[in-house]
Amino acid sequence: MAASSSASNPILCASFNQDNSCFVIGTKDGFRIFDSNSGRLLYERVIGAFVIVEMLFSSSLLAIVGAGEQASLSPRRLCLFNTQTGTALRELNFLTSILSVCVNRKRLIVVLQGKTFIYDINSLVILDTIDTVPNSKGLCAFSPCLDGCFLALPASSTKGSVLVYNVIDLHSHCEIDAHKSPLAAIVFSSNGMYIATASEQGTLIRVHSVSEATKSYSFRRGTYPSTIFSLSFGPCIGLPDVLVASSSSGSIHAFFLGMAIDQR
Repeated sequence: MAASSSASNPILCASFNQDNSCFVIGTKDGFRIFDSNSGRLLYERVIGAFVIVEMLFSSSLLAIVGAGEQASLSPRRLCLFNTQTGTALRELNFLTSILSVCVNRKRLIVVLQGKTFIYDINSLVILDTIDTVPNSKGLCAFSPCLDGCFLALPASSTKGSVLVYNVIDLHSHCEIDAHKSPLAAIVFSSNGMYIATASEQGTLIRVHSVSEATKSYSFRRGTYPSTIFSLSFGPCIGLPDVLVASSSSGSIHAFFLGMAIDQR
């Protein structure tokens, strides 16, 4: 696989597309798209450093944000890039640095430190602006499915509360008090039914039902505090859904949810 990166050309960001069929990395030189199954390089563009690269399913559309090392690649500018033509389709400029970007077939989400913007992905008309608590890490989660299309954002700076927002109907769906400590990680299941959270304490991972805003599962990662780097749902055919957590302890934890996929 050609995804290795030397110390002089480090990987600045990496993400899967919505159905995990491809993944994309941003480096000091540009960005690359790979096939997830084979690891084959599908596309490469050498035009400068990028800190955010998000792909819309297997389409030619990328949402990219520069690292600011060149004037044309400002961290305050979002570029919608067409890999088929190799050109920028549209650029959106903001007053502060862009911290996270999420896309699906209906919506484009742009997260800044104190505001989150919701756009129609086709027209790029701004649909709503959410004032948020200070969110310096750009923490968010976005459901790629259109049935139950939700955005999750931190709702408090002092405790682990989550704002769940319906981005299709444009209203707050619920607020979940998940942890006593501020949030460190959030993720939706692929069907949008569940939301998993971890706090800065890093000892407990909780899973809530999105529709009812009720706690469904609670998993203990460990006894001692640890920084949770990521949470990820991965459905296993013939087995219960699995939730995986990575942390600063150097371990990977996998937790199985109680209900099998074919029962849902």
